[in-house]
Amino acid sequence: MRPKILLFGLFFVCLVLKSNAQSDTLNPIDLKELLVTGFHSSSPHGTSLNIEPYSLDKIESKSPYNLSDALARLPGISQMTTSNAISKPVIRGLFGNRILVLLSGLRFDNQQWQDEHGLGLSQIGIERVEIIKGPASLLYGTDAIGGVINVIEEKPDGPQPLKIDLNTRFHSNTLGTLTDIGFSKASERRYWRLRAGFENHADYSDGHGKRVLNSRNNGYYLKAGLGFKRAKWIQDNSFNSSLNRYGFILEDLNSFFSPDDRYSRAMSGPHHIVLLNILNSQNTFFLPASTLKINAGVQSNSRMEDEGGGQISLNMHLFSALENLRWEKQLTRHTLFVLNHQFTFENNTNYGGRIIVPDANLVEANVSGFLRFYIHKLIIETGLGGNFKTIQTFQTRTQNAPDKEIKPFSISHPTGNAMLGLVYNQSSELSFKANTGTGFRAGNLAELASNGLHEGVFRYEVGDPNLKIEQNLNSDLSAEYNSKILFLSASVFYNRFFNYIYLAPTQEKYFGYQVFRYRQQDAHLQGLEATMIVKNTGLKNLAWKETFSLIKSKLEDGGYLPFIAPAKLVSSLRYEKQLDHHKLKSVYLEGEWIYNTAQKVPAQFETQTAAYQLFNVYTGVTIPVKNGGIDLNIAVNNIANLAYADHLSRLKYYGLNNQGRNAIISLKWHF
Repeated sequence: MRPKILLFGLFFVCLVLKSNAQSDTLNPIDLKELLVTGFHSSSPHGTSLNIEPYSLDKIESKSPYNLSDALARLPGISQMTTSNAISKPVIRGLFGNRILVLLSGLRFDNQQWQDEHGLGLSQIGIERVEIIKGPASLLYGTDAIGGVINVIEEKPDGPQPLKIDLNTRFHSNTLGTLTDIGFSKASERRYWRLRAGFENHADYSDGHGKRVLNSRNNGYYLKAGLGFKRAKWIQDNSFNSSLNRYGFILEDLNSFFSPDDRYSRAMSGPHHIVLLNILNSQNTFFLPASTLKINAGVQSNSRMEDEGGGQISLNMHLFSALENLRWEKQLTRHTLFVLNHQFTFENNTNYGGRIIVPDANLVEANVSGFLRFYIHKLIIETGLGGNFKTIQTFQTRTQNAPDKEIKPFSISHPTGNAMLGLVYNQSSELSFKANTGTGFRAGNLAELASNGLHEGVFRYEVGDPNLKIEQNLNSDLSAEYNSKILFLSASVFYNRFFNYIYLAPTQEKYFGYQVFRYRQQDAHLQGLEATMIVKNTGLKNLAWKETFSLIKSKLEDGGYLPFIAPAKLVSSLRYEKQLDHHKLKSVYLEGEWIYNTAQKVPAQFETQTAAYQLFNVYTGVTIPVKNGGIDLNIAVNNIANLAYADHLSRLKYYGLNNQGRNAIISLKWHF
């Protein structure tokens, strides 16, 4: 569809809805427990989006290394890694600027365009994470072409006295720790929270006991929140600050960086330095017959690369100002309308001597209308939206000087999106979903304007400002059955891309370095995800769980997309019991087997990866103490100490393996 037609349709829908507005009564589906927020609050069965909520307790029970590691344990999600600390989530084969990350309700961007730029978010101070699989550009903007990761931070649920919790975690493989302490207090009308933490890890070892030199990292975190509640106004303000250092591994690192003490934390070798500061305010206004939500904030992301000994080469600063306005109106007992507007301004400035992408401004505006009908057992969701995005680059010393291949430019792209979703809740046990949506994405700054040597991956990258808009059409079908004994779910998807943007090697050389250029062609991804849980049998405290995920990709010329995880099967058996005992409140024990098949169809510059299997075990107890409790968890990952290389590990190209056996002891004391 043409953008003008979509915008006209949206305008017409708004006029019709305004003239037919009747009541503010909630429809019956909203009377269920609100488990997810997504674009609007509903139960998981109340939306056609493939959305799944995960609480912090569920995430923490397996002692993940970071937030990306936690998400990678879910069906359909994997992680691209450059050692343990540098990782980013991959949803159904898509990553970077095709996956939108929301933090405190606003878009989070920390230069996601580069392979080895990790997500950079710690799991401390998080209440839950919601995952939307599939395109959500209509609702969230262009970066949601492949899915959304909605990170929701903690806040007191209601009135509570001063609450303190202390959390610490120890990793045997890196002799590392993640420790934080939190304070919170709330009354009927206002609350405050404060949390501070740090982490520190030495180099990890693989299954052969081989040290992966310079895979160390450290970080410092500070989070604060302040909010109030009035009859017609709720405000939540939050501040996040973090400073992280990540050692990065180069192919010839041993030629100039001599090994130091085995468990040294010194950052004397090449490493990233990332300083992040975020301030935002979420406001909800209860109008006479509708609700208005206004979310605004600013973000500052400073990324530097120290080549060793304090010599800063790359130094970029990304400033972002963001706004999201959402108006929700219950038109009738069975009809909900949401009008959404988003605005983003970003400025990228280079201060270092080495430049990969030029100074630039990015402006994006999005407006969309969303309708939700409830008819007995059927829910229909549909919407139209328009988007306008402008990228302007500026001459940045010699990187894009007049004599260079890529010169300063300004491009603008108007786009439109639509979606249609159906939910049929046959009964309280059985439900079906179908969703089809479009997505449009203009090339990011690297794809359009990069022209420089990326030393972290030893390649010279060249963008193309003439790239066409990338578009996709995604269809998703799913079914779920949930009884007292058995849970079954299955989802199949087909994602068709037009003008898919990807990085490809060329025969060109730049002072001995291979030149890579961004190309385009049509592509498709398809796959399935399935989960089975057997519970409440004769052994009522025992649950058997099986999950399976499979993704296939293909380019128009017969090649394959990069960083596509092979099929994965995860089997687990978990015993969990709640106890009415003065010494123990609960106990659990879980064994897990993960089997990753071989990846025999890699992308053009990738290599094949052998199959591997991992065995993990998790156990924990909750001990009641006066005015609080202690949670003690123990996890052992890769218990067989297997030496393996995951297909999405960028270190496998250097002949380096993933982490070997790692025992983690976690302690949480809340009082």
